[in-house]
Amino acid sequence: MLRRFSIIRVFVLIAIIVSGLSAATAAHADDACAAADSEGCSFGLPTFQYQALLGQMLAHPTPNVRPLQIDQNELTAFAFYKLVGGATPLYDAPNGNQVDTLNAGFNYVTVISRQGDFVQISPGRWTTSKYLAATRASDYGGVLIDEKPAYPMAWVLLPTKPSAVPGVKPADGTPITLRYTRVNIFATKTVGSWDWYLVAPGQWLEQRRVARVLPTARPDGVKGRWVAVDLYEQVLVAYEDDRMVFTTLISSGLPKWDTNIGVFHIWARSHSTEMSGAMGRPDFYSLQAVPWVMYFDHDISLHGTYWHDGFGYRHSHGCVNMSITDAHWIFQWTSGFYFDTNVDVWSSGQYS
Repeated sequence: MLRRFSIIRVFVLIAIIVSGLSAATAAHADDACAAADSEGCSFGLPTFQYQALLGQMLAHPTPNVRPLQIDQNELTAFAFYKLVGGATPLYDAPNGNQVDTLNAGFNYVTVISRQGDFVQISPGRWTTSKYLAATRASDYGGVLIDEKPAYPMAWVLLPTKPSAVPGVKPADGTPITLRYTRVNIFATKTVGSWDWYLVAPGQWLEQRRVARVLPTARPDGVKGRWVAVDLYEQVLVAYEDDRMVFTTLISSGLPKWDTNIGVFHIWARSHSTEMSGAMGRPDFYSLQAVPWVMYFDHDISLHGTYWHDGFGYRHSHGCVNMSITDAHWIFQWTSGFYFDTNVDVWSSGQYS
């Protein structure tokens, strides 16, 4: 399982202020509400504080956002085959001469034609079907933000049983909250090195299980349409001036291939392009028809991704991976504006 980024934060105990704002508390060794049966407490908070939040949680069970429509026909167009089983021999014809070998690695291809057990993957290049495994692009998609979110929003990253009290094991029989579920954050409490978020009545999730949508200030000189990429939370937010209009999960560069922090311009675009790299190394990759590509930092780009469903975790060689649905939306949204579209890559916390 991929790990979330590490961070140690210290929060000061504050009281709940006005309706509509989330509460934040810090858990200490002498926290009176640390146990499930603490007197005067409800679900990890002082009862008066929890009761003040309860009406808000019941009135706002999900974030006030609008999911993007998923185009299943477009996903089908990116149903590639993954090459498996190590180095792949390539032949000039069915039962022909071996003319090349494709290095073992992260390789995806299309099938042009078939003859018996042989498949053609490019002009004059054939291999056998035992090296191919069918794949399908993720049907995950982000959300449109039509009005200011009433509460901080997050996605659940892993199927999780919420805890009734921060830092306490979930009760037997607790229903699982599924991956990609969107939740509001009504209160935050720190237990040890990690924050816990109250996302529904009696339901707390630890921060490593979720990715939050955090606003960031518009960089100096940036105006109109721009995109912010938070490397810590692995979340992208699209803005029109200071207004959030769209947000989604992404996958940025792995350690040793970090996505650079800074403010960039989208300088070139392509509906689709082939990407390959790391020739001769264990991390070799060859990807046909990468869709909705927007270059912003030399050869680093925002682009659609058909080869994984790991959004919310680092996964790339430096590019910002998005679902095909999300990349298509950003591509269209920046059409006619892309030379004026900035990409602000930042981090809301320390990551490694």
